[in-house]
Amino acid sequence: MSVFRFFENLSDPQAYNQKHHFLDIVFLVVSAVISGANSWTEIKLFGELHLDWLRKYRPFECGIPVDDTIARVIKHIEPQAFNEVFLNFINEIRTQQGREVIAIDGKTLRHSFNPETQSALHSVTVWSQSRGLILSQKKSSGKQNEQQAVMEIIDSFCLKNAVVTVDAMNTQKKIAEKIIEKKGDYVMPLKKNHRQFQSEVEAYFHKISRDCPEMFETFEEVNAERRRIDERYYRKLKVSDWLSKAEEWKGIKSVLEVCRKRSDNGKESQEKVFYISSLDVDIQILAKCVRGHWEVENKAHWVLDVVYKEDECAVTDEWGAENLAILRRLALNLARLHPKKQSMKGKLTAAGWSDEFRDELLLGV
Repeated sequence: MSVFRFFENLSDPQAYNQKHHFLDIVFLVVSAVISGANSWTEIKLFGELHLDWLRKYRPFECGIPVDDTIARVIKHIEPQAFNEVFLNFINEIRTQQGREVIAIDGKTLRHSFNPETQSALHSVTVWSQSRGLILSQKKSSGKQNEQQAVMEIIDSFCLKNAVVTVDAMNTQKKIAEKIIEKKGDYVMPLKKNHRQFQSEVEAYFHKISRDCPEMFETFEEVNAERRRIDERYYRKLKVSDWLSKAEEWKGIKSVLEVCRKRSDNGKESQEKVFYISSLDVDIQILAKCVRGHWEVENKAHWVLDVVYKEDECAVTDEWGAENLAILRRLALNLARLHPKKQSMKGKLTAAGWSDEFRDELLLGV
């Protein structure tokens, strides 16, 4: 399946560029970002070095445009149009595979800080644990406004048979209600932003431990990796009338206690976190949802930072930075979908060096 066919319906927003064809520039930018380019200058350099390959698919009658022209074209495309391309691509490859765990998490691009607006690009990423793919991205006007972006993302998705996980900042009654409204379920951490309810849940676990410990459903897991050992102990209880604050949360059915112990090269640490959920299911399913949320950091944000060097991207114009961020997430999905057993960094390097591998990623040939 050629990913570029999803871009063919993009229209030139201003039709100001007569020398270079609009879709030539779009194809150049998509190909360059897939191959690791991270600035307008790098995109231009990629084009100059791979012009013969590019001309296999587009005419490029006037050669490669200068970097200012590339920037001017891309930053005038509304990010919503680029995001629709992304979503159309994702929707075509998504297939239902039982209960889907979807993690929603925010990320700020540090080097995208714009001195004129005194802000950096902050975007919210939607990650599918079961598919290992980024499902969507939405810009928010700063981390403090992330909740509105999360609400809009939830509103745009079909969540039937899906479980949504969020970080503590987005553990909000309105978000829980929206997820239930969209036929989904949620697993949310309780922290300081809901101190009274957190204290009540903690007291509930203490009471049951003392009076009726057989009510607990428990599970534990241990992961050892080199000199680091992670232990996680889970205890689950059904919601009861004893929890007076629970009625304020739409659909809530269970509460979960997670104790994490880590030994890292002799250094010990311990943390206890409480979760609320609209699910009353086997505790191992809830444990999988909790673990799944960490994947958006380890498999999406980390790869974008370390492999695709996203935080080093110094593009500061608002739409340009957002459009390149969307394309990097598309690149990550294409790399994950490719069957070759190789690291993300290896696939990125291969796309930059090998015309044949780039063909496979972009055009499915």
